[in-house]
Amino acid sequence: MSIDPNRFLADLHKLREFGASGIGKGVVRPAYSPADIAARKWLAGRMGEAGLEPHFDPVGNLFGLAPGTSLLMGSHSDSQPEGGWLDGALGVIAALEIARSSDQPISVVSFQDEEGRFGVTTGSAVWSGGLPLEQADQLTDGSGITFGAARSAMAELSKGFVEPSRFRGFIEMHIEQGPALDAAGQQIGVVSDIVGIRDMSITFEGQQNHAGTTPMHLRRDAFQALSLFNARLNDRFRNVVTPQTVWTIGRVDLHPNASSIVPGRVRFSMQWRDGDGDRLIRMEEIIRATAQQVADELSMTLSYGPMLGLEPVAMDPILRAALELGAEQVSPENWRGMPSGALHDATNVARLMPVAMLFVPSIDGISHDFAEDTTEDDLIAGLCVLEHAVRALAGRSE
Repeated sequence: MSIDPNRFLADLHKLREFGASGIGKGVVRPAYSPADIAARKWLAGRMGEAGLEPHFDPVGNLFGLAPGTSLLMGSHSDSQPEGGWLDGALGVIAALEIARSSDQPISVVSFQDEEGRFGVTTGSAVWSGGLPLEQADQLTDGSGITFGAARSAMAELSKGFVEPSRFRGFIEMHIEQGPALDAAGQQIGVVSDIVGIRDMSITFEGQQNHAGTTPMHLRRDAFQALSLFNARLNDRFRNVVTPQTVWTIGRVDLHPNASSIVPGRVRFSMQWRDGDGDRLIRMEEIIRATAQQVADELSMTLSYGPMLGLEPVAMDPILRAALELGAEQVSPENWRGMPSGALHDATNVARLMPVAMLFVPSIDGISHDFAEDTTEDDLIAGLCVLEHAVRALAGRSE
């Protein structure tokens, strides 16, 4: 086995050209966009050159299949609307480099819509059986486009779903997307577990009216409902959450969104994450109770979108141990075991097979932003850890 760091970095930078933002190293490559589809076609070509069989499934997940039973490695190549060049892409290109340099059978995958244009890790959720395709097809993005309509852009490439039984496990390499490794000056993180997540939309509907003539005490102002809900929620979570718990209102659609109109409706995203499944349930109870109380007090109509989510997942001990061995060989005493506060495709794949994850630092902890970056030395160190881990797993199976 002989990895080529220069080839690895060259491919990583080439992938960055698809949807390049023109600002730093940022990319704009949302799922099913022309840039995303072009990137996947290029990746399919590189997989073929590596001796793998390129295979697009019905939702656009791209596999590079090794013959027979193999270890699956990869991540995703779609981006946030204003995304970094490494998020997901790193894991795909690292897997490709391992596959073409290893004497062990390695398959590669780039899952589709990990970034949630339509849902939560949609492509791997469908492939793993966690989300029925008919249900996924009804999901919509912020512009009202359905998942079913979007994936039709890749219909001519589509084959059937890949049988999961041909893989004996899954390893995903990723940037940390947080500050822990960078702040500590550490080079490698071996993931212990991935937090669970819940995501849904909430709508308050009041009464649209004139901003100059409607007295304050008679208003049914949807934005005031959102403001009150947010303040109360933060207060009521205080005795329930831990320092690792996070929650976010990340998207707000205010109608009619005009300066001289009292807004009559607000629809917003509500997402929360924690490593404890029971805590996620308790947080949902608080969210719903708080929303209902606000709706009653301000004479609002309250409604919810579908609940999406994934349970917390622990990493497989055998795969994790191989990564830990590799981390100690590549970066002795300069790595750590750590949880993942970000969601990843590995959570879905864990329904089907053993999974493990490897992190490299994010400079200043920045991700989901054009400024996202990691030093080349750290990128190569992560690749080397994967190389050692694959060797260790091969020795274990002999």
